[in-house]
Amino acid sequence: MADNSIQQALIDDPPNNILKRKPSEGTKRFRKCRSMPSSDPDKSPAEDGSLRQAKELFKGLRPSFKLVGLLLFAYLLAGVIAFYLVMDQISGKRTNRVLDALYFCIVTMTSVGYGDLVPNSDATKLLACAFVFTGMAIIALFISRAADYLVEKQELLFFKALHMNMKGGEAKMLRTMEANRIKYKFYTAALLLVTTIVAGTVFLWKVEKLSLVDAFYCVCATITTLGYGDKSFSSEMGRVFAIFWIITSTVIMAQFILYLAELYTEQRQKMLAKWVLTRRITTMDLEAADMDGDRQVGAAEFVLYKLKELGKISQDEISSFLEEFDKLDVDQSGTLSAYDLTLAQPAQ
Repeated sequence: MADNSIQQALIDDPPNNILKRKPSEGTKRFRKCRSMPSSDPDKSPAEDGSLRQAKELFKGLRPSFKLVGLLLFAYLLAGVIAFYLVMDQISGKRTNRVLDALYFCIVTMTSVGYGDLVPNSDATKLLACAFVFTGMAIIALFISRAADYLVEKQELLFFKALHMNMKGGEAKMLRTMEANRIKYKFYTAALLLVTTIVAGTVFLWKVEKLSLVDAFYCVCATITTLGYGDKSFSSEMGRVFAIFWIITSTVIMAQFILYLAELYTEQRQKMLAKWVLTRRITTMDLEAADMDGDRQVGAAEFVLYKLKELGKISQDEISSFLEEFDKLDVDQSGTLSAYDLTLAQPAQ
């Protein structure tokens, strides 16, 4: 029932000829546009104009890694200075005044809260309250940026290790990697998490002289930010290690949980897509897909119906697109041309 002209347009209508060809009145067209991702595997989608503009538009909504790093450095510097000045009002086992101030700041920021250093005056308690709220906001940004950076740097190496003998070249490898992106991010985060758990356990066992079980117990209490406090880093060398290890391990743990949730969601989406693509089409489906009420379903209508079933697009969104199309279609021909755009969107 699909119009042959639609299928032909999907196959061989070059983007540069979209505005040059004038279809006959009443004929439905469904063409490629310049904003569509290129079918050329060697060409990055970022090379497409519309996608590049969209990325530039939303780039400012997400802080850069450099900016987040500067915020974290400023926070830690302010924390070290503040807690250094009030260290006499913080009880607990001491090592080095500057090191303890930085260690207390890290433990506060990550919400681990061992309890081995505790504010014991009203001023230090209020100061700790201010730093824990500020620190959690900054660590949330840092987790988002640093973990992405850390995981993505290892992701390609991990993928190549699994597919060293893949045939078809780098383009095929990149396509496969993109199709399984969340899965490989999850695997990489899991590998990094195991590495940090082992490193922390061995350090506490060998340097802090905890038993192997207590070392593992302390590591788990730390990376989950449970922080019972009965076991912690108490030596000067241990707190130096903890400053770097606590941030790294809590960041990786948070990202591991995120990727686990994303992987579960992706698997559900794939199951839904498989069901949608393999189930039998009924006359009720055809009636639901018939958007213009002509009792025939064209290729474009069928694709839209399938996208709605997958939850990729809603009826409200389709209606909004059609309203925009009607506004741009000044001559009411059912198609858009450069002339329509000139009348509908005059130069400012």
